[in-house]
Amino acid sequence: MLYSNLNINEKGHLTIGGLDAEDLAAEFGTPLYFMDEEMLRVNCRTYVDAMHRYFGPEAAPLYASKALCFKGVYPVIESEGMYADVVSPGEIYTALAAGFPAEKLFFHGTNKTDEDIRYGVSSGVGCFVVDNANELRSLERIAGELGTKQKILLRLTVGLDPHTLEAINTGRVDSQFGVPIDTGQADGFVREALACENVEVAGFHSHVGSQIFESDSFNRQVEILAEYAAKLRDETGFVIRELNIGGGLGVRYTEQDPLLDIPERIAEIAAHLKTTCERLGLDIPRVFMEPGRSIVANAGVTLYTTGGTKEVRGYRNYVTVDGGMTDNPRYALYKSEYTVLNASRMNDAADYECTIAGRCCESGDRIAEYVRIAEPERGDIIAVLTTGAYNYSMASNYNRVPRPAMVMLSGGKARLVVRRESFEDIIKNEI
Repeated sequence: MLYSNLNINEKGHLTIGGLDAEDLAAEFGTPLYFMDEEMLRVNCRTYVDAMHRYFGPEAAPLYASKALCFKGVYPVIESEGMYADVVSPGEIYTALAAGFPAEKLFFHGTNKTDEDIRYGVSSGVGCFVVDNANELRSLERIAGELGTKQKILLRLTVGLDPHTLEAINTGRVDSQFGVPIDTGQADGFVREALACENVEVAGFHSHVGSQIFESDSFNRQVEILAEYAAKLRDETGFVIRELNIGGGLGVRYTEQDPLLDIPERIAEIAAHLKTTCERLGLDIPRVFMEPGRSIVANAGVTLYTTGGTKEVRGYRNYVTVDGGMTDNPRYALYKSEYTVLNASRMNDAADYECTIAGRCCESGDRIAEYVRIAEPERGDIIAVLTTGAYNYSMASNYNRVPRPAMVMLSGGKARLVVRRESFEDIIKNEI
């Protein structure tokens, strides 16, 4: 099995966290998202423990809310010692509604409106990650109007290409995120921020991409940032106290993906940062990382009910399911690969090659192509693994399909944490 919380019971059914997938589908309906709380907690502890061990006790992982944002995730990550980053007022509102401390929120975003900025400052958000000079000027003005001094990190682009998917590569010079060091523009950005009266510059933020399995990109990133920090120290006297190196460590979607040792990667990055700081005569700053996918992805499974099979002779077989791009748009967007199982027939040979097609009136509505599963019959339960990240958070009502429910699994029990949308929910804002 791809992950340790998956198994097969005496009925030949897939089990998730010890619970029968067919029974869960019967109780809660499909399509259905699952989150294994115990695996979620293990993932949180992996980061917290490794960062404390290798970066020091003040280091902290920030949960990247964009990966999966709903009220139920915040009590878990807070209890495990994590902070959180948020990218919109909606994510701030959700975190606060769940009781998450505002001072542990870091507010990202490339185009924060004045209303966004005012909401974040008024809500007591602990730190703004300032993307550009326009945002900086608005934040300086609004913080002054509200009579507060806002802590910030400045988002810098380090000019690295980690050779990941184009759509999730954020570290190159030519990026919509942050201000580049290589072009010299970061110098003006930093100096302008240091001259502001209503913001406090704590340090820098940078992010190089996602689905990264090696440490080389991070090592080069922290080296560039430390060297830049030393340059600024010598030129301006400014000494950074905090360094946020973003997220991006990869997860296994299929057996072909590497099995990543996260503590080992963090140890390598920390060692490189320490060596670089010693060379430059810098104190090691407080370090933050922003795992999102690697916190929630493998804790998630989506179940569907199949409508049966369809053969296009000489071409391919299709298996149709009662969900698709409305609850998981990642294949349509990125051709993202998944592990797919016939949860109803786990002991049967997985020798039926097929494309898993969704219910939308759209040729691109597919979950996976040319996968091998046990040949299904109408009504069988199909499981798609590693769907905890960027599935619920990117779901839509295309074709007026209601978003699925979400169920949290813990201690051999299942509890509903997000209700299934109704048709009434879809039209409730229409006049």
